[in-house]
Amino acid sequence: MVSKPDGSAPRLVLASASTSRAGLLRGAGVDFLIDPADIDESIIKHEQQARGRNAESCAMALAEAKASAVAPRHPDALVIGADQILVCDGEWFDKPCDLAEAAVHLGRLRGRDHILATACCAQRNGETLWRAMSTPKLTMRCFGDAFLAGYIAAEGDAVLGSVGAYRIEGRGVQLFARIEGDHFAILGLPLVELLAFLRGHGVVGE
Repeated sequence: MVSKPDGSAPRLVLASASTSRAGLLRGAGVDFLIDPADIDESIIKHEQQARGRNAESCAMALAEAKASAVAPRHPDALVIGADQILVCDGEWFDKPCDLAEAAVHLGRLRGRDHILATACCAQRNGETLWRAMSTPKLTMRCFGDAFLAGYIAAEGDAVLGSVGAYRIEGRGVQLFARIEGDHFAILGLPLVELLAFLRGHGVVGE
């Protein structure tokens, strides 16, 4: 948990352990605290799929579950929950558990389009005040096996923190032929929309 420099309680809490999301907020000059949610995402995903929900609905359910898990620890604070699901031809991808699985995922994604269903919400005292959804579309190029092996070797465990086993802010951008949609959403947050919401609640300046 990270407190404000003066030791006071922050008005904004990020319910995520994602270094990318934290970096986006920090880079935008937003003051916040990090308090990751501890939820079993697989249960929610299975429930959503059993109900026939799409990836966008599931990502939002996960974002709200994260915010709801953290909000009771921070009365009156705005709590930001976010999640992201990669969908390729109807198949949902999870983060790879190791480098071998990362290579398998990338091998299945190459030469194909996929969507990153990126959901974000803000809660205060158990009430959801704001929601946003972004669905950037990415097309991987038909790279060869040698390139894939070199990419995995160069990136190492860094690829394990991404649902797509890539970081477009780094070497991962070389995997793509085309990228459409919100750059910030690909990194984990619909940042422009979130900042507009935060301005409306006095968390960042007008």
